[in-house]
Amino acid sequence: MSGDARKTAEGLSYLSGFGNEHSSEAVPGALPEGRNSPQRAPLGLYAEQLSGSAFTEPRAHNRRSWLYRIRPSAQHPAFIRTGNGAIRTAPFTETVPDPNRLRWNPLPDPAPGTDFLAGLWTLGGNGDAAQRAGMAVHLYHANASMERVFSDADGELLIVPERGGLLLRTEFGLLHVEPGHIALIPRGVRFRVELLDDSARGYVCENYGAPFQLPDLGPIGANGLANARDFRAPVAAYEESEGPVEVVNKFCGNLWTATYDHSPLDVVAWHGNHVPYVYDLRRFNVIGTISYDHPDPSIFTVLTSPSDTPGLAGVDFVVFAPRWLVGEDTFRPPYFHRNVMSEYMGLVEGAYDAKAEGFVPGGGSLHNMMSAHGPDRETFDRASAAELKPQKIDDGLAFMFETRWPVTLTPQAAGAEHLQRRYDDVWDGLERHFRPLR
Repeated sequence: MSGDARKTAEGLSYLSGFGNEHSSEAVPGALPEGRNSPQRAPLGLYAEQLSGSAFTEPRAHNRRSWLYRIRPSAQHPAFIRTGNGAIRTAPFTETVPDPNRLRWNPLPDPAPGTDFLAGLWTLGGNGDAAQRAGMAVHLYHANASMERVFSDADGELLIVPERGGLLLRTEFGLLHVEPGHIALIPRGVRFRVELLDDSARGYVCENYGAPFQLPDLGPIGANGLANARDFRAPVAAYEESEGPVEVVNKFCGNLWTATYDHSPLDVVAWHGNHVPYVYDLRRFNVIGTISYDHPDPSIFTVLTSPSDTPGLAGVDFVVFAPRWLVGEDTFRPPYFHRNVMSEYMGLVEGAYDAKAEGFVPGGGSLHNMMSAHGPDRETFDRASAAELKPQKIDDGLAFMFETRWPVTLTPQAAGAEHLQRRYDDVWDGLERHFRPLR
């Protein structure tokens, strides 16, 4: 990507506040006054509503935005099926859910000319995209910017870069996303991914269920975890280009393509709350113990997709951000546990404090529900003997996609060359220390 693109990315303006009703116009006077859909929209634009929820959902959960665009998105030719590449979608039925602990190295280098969409590789997931329930775990590795435009009717996309910056050109404007950030693209929003470096690598959570929201804080009170004001929505920006543009739509698990005679990223003004965001994970306000014991990792939840059972998420996004450890008489790394939730963990940078080696940036691990896991032998021995003085954890950035259902692998993930075949060995050598009192 050219230096001009990075300069553009670094000079972007944003609107603050997750879930807020925002408004923005790239041209003064493009937003109508007092009416969403006047008889004639300003400046000869077309008014169009993009609904991310049913019309009759409660106001607190309703997601929609009004777009004022050069051409309505209804003006396009028929879509035709195209190849899915390495993208797969729920229901995942080609393999059976696996109770074993699994871990992968980073994706191998892609072929030259691989853009973000072609570089998407599905590890697995659960639920049913057509029923709007469940999630999928994807990874991406790209070395070329997209010239086409993409939208996902199956779910929203949470993008977690691990290597290389991205410039996301969306219908709403531009987002600049670097490693250490996340970007949220709502269901149905069209966008293009341009690389700001020679290559880019990272993770994607495709959420088929209820849109991500900030978790309730309960006894924590009014402040803590991710602050709404730190999520940034783009300022309106539009493309006025004429000429052929490929538009790819993901619908019920398959990719469909059409060639438009204009850019669909032609929204001149908008208002609403169904909008894309970018968030800097280092702004996460970590909550932890200041006395003893190890709190559950739910205190690291950034975003949650609620289900029909209160407190039981379809998928949570959890980040292990820089923090101080001060607990007394406490085993400080994550404890041994079995969990009713299934956990896919990735690493953006550095090291994770529960693993000595083998878990590297760009790689990932899967611990399905009730699969026993925890610190490896080397980490356990070191942490059990460590001097418990205040310690700053700031040399790594890890995250989890945590889901209520088992993650079923795709065949390509189950048979991948970069699957670590001897992951179980990290727990070998955990010795018996039990000495009964006499």
